Formats: sequence, structure tokens, C-alpha cells
Amino acid sequence: MQEPNSFVFDSYALIGYLENESFSDRIQDILTQAKNRAMPLYIHAIHIGEVYYITLREQGKSLADLAYSRIKALPIKTIDHINEELLLTAAGLKAKYPIPYADSFAAALSMIKSCTLLTGDPEFSSLEKQGIISIEWLT
Repeated sequence: MQEPNSFVFDSYALIGYLENESFSDRIQDILTQAKNRAMPLYIHAIHIGEVYYITLREQGKSLADLAYSRIKALPIKTIDHINEELLLTAAGLKAKYPIPYADSFAAALSMIKSCTLLTGDPEFSSLEKQGIISIEWLT
């Protein structure tokens, strides 16, 4: 059963938030709710790494370091390990659905934590259509 108002972030959600995309107000609302009501928010370290390398490649080390420190200050619990359940769930999703390997960890974490995935990445749509995960689409 899905926990109400609990979310998993992927790199799309974080990059959009940091770059003040049109949906950043929605992300800010979620972050504020998490601070005020201890709503559980999760991200896997793999996605923080994705944000870091994309920012490093596109904007340089100073901004990548700034993005990293801003992410670490957010009220989002970082899952920084890969246990057997997460590993096998992510690998199973990758084997069955056309999603990138890193994205399979966001989907698997969403399944394991029974949370809605925050993303705008269309590569997750097959998982939603099959009823595998719940997605709040950021547009």
C-alpha cells in the first residue's frame, strides 16, 4: 500500500528543481511539507551522482559542488547503499522494461518504499502503464 504523501525523487526532479524549471514550485511545496510534517522523501545516491556528473559536465566543478551541497541540505533521506532487495528489484525492472539502469533504482526504491515517484522522464511511463509504480509527472 502506498504511503500518502511520500515520494522518491529521481535526478530529473532534482535537476529541474535546482534549475528552477516550471515545476520547481511543486517540488518546493513537497519539501516544505516534508519539513513541517516529517513526510518521508527518498532519493538513491546514484541519482545524486547523476545530478553531480551532469552539472559537472555542463556547468563545471564549482556549480556541481554547489548543487551537491544544496541537495544534501534538503529534507530528503539519501539511500546510500544497495541491499539485496533493491539490487534484485532494480535488475528485474531493467531486464523487463526499457529503462536506463540508474532509473531502475528510482523505480525499485519507489516500489520498496511504496512511494510515488517524482519525475518528468518519459522512460518511466511503461512502469506506470503496467501499474508497477505510481508517478507524479512533473511538467
